[in-house]
Amino acid sequence: MMKVNLNDSDIMSAKEAAQVWGKNDSYVKVSIRQSPEKWPEGSYRLFGRTLVVTTEGMESATGEKDPRKK
Repeated sequence: MMKVNLNDSDIMSAKEAAQVWGKNDSYVKVSIRQSPEKWPEGSYRLFGRTLVVTTEGMESATGEKDPRKK
């Protein structure tokens, strides 16, 4: 069984991810709706009303590496 570490900094809310990448707060939701092919399978999920994304998903969708790792 695979365990997921929810304290991993590579997992974040859509709003937090947008802020890290310098995008509008609604960027992630709009991107997933308009260009779902840019998001690798398993790189986003809705938990209740909170959209959670991975660093991998953001890098794929934006074409930019994680700004926190520069």
